[in-house]
Amino acid sequence: MRWEGREKSRNVEDHRGKSMKRVAGGIGIGTILMLGLALFFGGDVGQILNQVATQSQQGQSQIQQSGAQPGNRADDALAEFVGVVLKDTEDVWNKIFAEQLGQRYREPKLVIFDGQIGSACGHASAATGPFYCPGDEKVYIDLSFYKQLRDRFKAPGDFAMAYVVAHEVAHHVQKLLGYTDFVHSKKGRVSQKEYNDLSVRLELQADYLAGVWARYGHEMNGFLEEGDIDEALNAAHAIGDDRIQKQSQGYVVPDSFTHGTSEQRARWFTKGVQNGTLKGGDTFNARVL
Repeated sequence: MRWEGREKSRNVEDHRGKSMKRVAGGIGIGTILMLGLALFFGGDVGQILNQVATQSQQGQSQIQQSGAQPGNRADDALAEFVGVVLKDTEDVWNKIFAEQLGQRYREPKLVIFDGQIGSACGHASAATGPFYCPGDEKVYIDLSFYKQLRDRFKAPGDFAMAYVVAHEVAHHVQKLLGYTDFVHSKKGRVSQKEYNDLSVRLELQADYLAGVWARYGHEMNGFLEEGDIDEALNAAHAIGDDRIQKQSQGYVVPDSFTHGTSEQRARWFTKGVQNGTLKGGDTFNARVL
């Protein structure tokens, strides 16, 4: 992805080195695995983050503020990169909202942190992975996730990380369009299976919108290089429910899916790249996902 030397967003809140870190106590490896599988690229953020906060308090003897401050850090280039990607999302969604909806786009904030941080959805840690919190309209990313994406999920490349940012910003777009509130309003009013289906449709729509961003962003700013779309597709495929369940428990339970299969996620991202319109991403009325 061509990003060096390009303008970055002013909506980045850099909390690296300011995040709260535990001195004693901790989250068990089982909790970390559960959070990682449940929250990568979406999920019921409030419920899981509050669970993390509760578990984190147990056995915790002391909290201290990290002394390291942003600047001259190993992840500074990555922080610059996600700021440029966020600016690209702003360019695209400002244009689409104006041209296709006749509306003004309200830009979200991007919070980069390490260790732990508070959000309107509860306390977050590096274990939760990237997420969008509709309560404060902010995207939260611990930059160490890039290493997990590369090493654990075998999805390397800068555009794989760009897809992550674009997907989470897409959840903000869904909040503005009313889809997020619609899905959350169904919780407790429909069966768990039906709610999981709605969650899948929300996530696949976010993948579609990330594809729309890739198309428009390249048309506007010419940032795509050879192999970039393949990197995004590889990342989308790597975090499908079926693949993650197979890796974590050895078998697949389709009724428990909340994000979509690897094939679905990659296919809806591709549809977004090809179609480039909001109307083409109505997963909620799609007969076949």
